[in-house]
Amino acid sequence: MTTTSEPRWRRLEPDERREQIFTCAARLFGERPYALVSTSDIAAEAGVARGLINHYFGTKRELYLAVIRRAVTMPALDGHAPLDGPLSERANVTVEKFLDMVLSQGKMWLVATSEGIGQDAEVEEILVDAERRSADRVLDAFGVPADAEARPQLNALMRSFAGMVKAAGREWLLRKELDRGQVHTLLYHTLITMLERVFPPLLKTE
Repeated sequence: MTTTSEPRWRRLEPDERREQIFTCAARLFGERPYALVSTSDIAAEAGVARGLINHYFGTKRELYLAVIRRAVTMPALDGHAPLDGPLSERANVTVEKFLDMVLSQGKMWLVATSEGIGQDAEVEEILVDAERRSADRVLDAFGVPADAEARPQLNALMRSFAGMVKAAGREWLLRKELDRGQVHTLLYHTLITMLERVFPPLLKTE
């Protein structure tokens, strides 16, 4: 009797295997406290030898920090040039990209944005850096010049907006008081207001 199911130990390219390990680690760290997740647990979940985790990521701590960094960093808005399309369209894409990221991260995003996680000095450094990088990616998507004199202040404004983003995301995924559509509407209109009224001189809109 044969089966068409894919074997657990199928051969993967190095990048695919690395991503598989990363995904399994993110799922486990999202479900359990850090101390209750071992490299053996991650290896078993990913269907790999434990040594492969060390090969790709180093220690469990290093893997955990990498998982945190991805969970809180806005992905690049690939395929959407800064001046491609009207402002409303670009704002819509930006919010959708964020919501997709949050949904894909799931419980790990909730862990990474929870109160108290920043008490870890290394994690706090990652969170601060991720906020700045994410803010820069949004500013880049709206054509704000990298050398603009007001760039630092605009980055700070976007980080302030990120506080609402996190709160709305948790109301959606954790408390379930809001649905995705409501969160999208809230973030979209807030972002549009910022872009049109708070720092329009540095934006090139149609």
